[in-house]
Amino acid sequence: MSSWKGKSRGGISGYKIFIAILKYLGLPFAYFFLRFVVAYFFLFSPKSFRASYFYFKKVLKYNFFLSLKKIFQSYFIFGQILLDKTAILGGFKTNFTFDFDGESYIRDVIKEGKGALLISAHVGNFEMAEHFLKRLNTKINIVLYDAEHEKLKKYLSGILENNNVEVIAIKDDFSHIFKIKNALSNNELVCIHADRFVDGSKKIKCNFLGKEAYFPTGPFYLAIKFKVPVSFVFPMKERKDHYHFYASPIKTYIAPSDSAKRKTVLNEIMKNYITEVENIIHKYPEQWFNYYKFWE
Repeated sequence: MSSWKGKSRGGISGYKIFIAILKYLGLPFAYFFLRFVVAYFFLFSPKSFRASYFYFKKVLKYNFFLSLKKIFQSYFIFGQILLDKTAILGGFKTNFTFDFDGESYIRDVIKEGKGALLISAHVGNFEMAEHFLKRLNTKINIVLYDAEHEKLKKYLSGILENNNVEVIAIKDDFSHIFKIKNALSNNELVCIHADRFVDGSKKIKCNFLGKEAYFPTGPFYLAIKFKVPVSFVFPMKERKDHYHFYASPIKTYIAPSDSAKRKTVLNEIMKNYITEVENIIHKYPEQWFNYYKFWE
C-alpha cells in the first residue's frame, strides 16, 4: 500500500545556499545553479526516480526516452518552484505575472460573507495561490503536516514577510479540526491538499489516471461535515516568470443523515476532485510532484 511518510527530502543547508544566491545574485542565477542540483538528483535519487519513471512510462504511457526527459524536466520545474516560493515568502525581488481562471467564483463567496474550503494537490506552486488569495482581502488558512518543516520554519522565520496567512498544523490530537472549524465559522478561506495520506489515516481506493490509487478521505469529510462552499484550486507554473491560477466553480456538498447516502456524497466530491486533478495533469504532466510510490 502506497503512503507518504510525512516529510520530503532536503535539509536546511540547501535552503541556506539558495537563499544566499537569491539575496545576492537573483533568481535567474539561482535557476542556472539549480541545473547542477537537478542533475545530481536525477542520477542519485533512485526512489524518486523509480516513482517518476512509473508515472511517466506506465501511467501516462510515454516512451522510454521521453520518460527520462520528462523526469529531468519535472525535477527542474520542482526546483524552480521551491526557489519561486522562497523568493516570494522572503520578499526578494521578482517579476512574476499571472493569469486567473475562476477568480470570480471565490470572490462571489467572499462577497456573500461565507467561508470556503479550497482543495488542491501537490501540483504546481501552492504558495503562489497564497500570493493570489491575499488580493482577496480575507484571512487565509493553510493546512499542513507540522512534522515536515519544523526546523525549516525556524530558519525561514527570520526572512518571511508578515502576511494575512495562518498555518494550521495537522496534529495527532486532532486539534487542527477545531481550528479549521473556527476559521470556516469566521468566514475565512481554508486551503488543504487532498492527494497524500500518512499511515493510519482514513483513505479510499479510486481510479486515478487509469490505475488504482488511495486518496485520504479527511479533506472531503470536512467539506461535507461543515457544509461549506468548495472549490478545487491549482496554481500552475507556465513559464519561468508566469503562473496560471485555476479555480473550479463553487459547490456545496450537503450530506444527509443516512450513512449510505452520505457515502454517496463522499464519492461524488472525491470523483469531482480526481477529475479536476486529472485535467490539470494532462495540461501540466511535469508538475505532478508526488515522488513516491503513489499507485498500487
